[in-house]
Amino acid sequence: MQVFLDTNVFLYAIGGPHPQRDACVKLLLRVGDGSLGATINTEVVQEILFVLTRRGRRRDGLKLARDLTSLFPDLLPVTREDMLSACDLLQRHPRLPVRDAVHAATMLRNNLRLIVSVDPDFDQVAELRRIAPRSA
Repeated sequence: MQVFLDTNVFLYAIGGPHPQRDACVKLLLRVGDGSLGATINTEVVQEILFVLTRRGRRRDGLKLARDLTSLFPDLLPVTREDMLSACDLLQRHPRLPVRDAVHAATMLRNNLRLIVSVDPDFDQVAELRRIAPRSA
């Protein structure tokens, strides 16, 4: 079974001290050694670049983006269909953040139902199951 990794997994893993950091690092080590099948979409890479650049860490963002495109050579694209599905999700779930809707739509199109994230907003989407990095 393959899991989708939310952006926050990567940001906590490379961030400073935080209760989620160690679990995220361990999770990514499992992805790297092949013991956990995982994927991301192009929006995760974009979001990492955006967040780290906004935080004054552009160089770190560029390095991580390049590393992710190597770790995940088959990045899931975000398609027109995904954007229309995201709009439907946003209409059904008014409190769902836009980027989370895009991730959820990409997951659903690719028959992925499990997301690793610390973000409880994904719990609104009944078709998905969220697990915390500690539980992955």
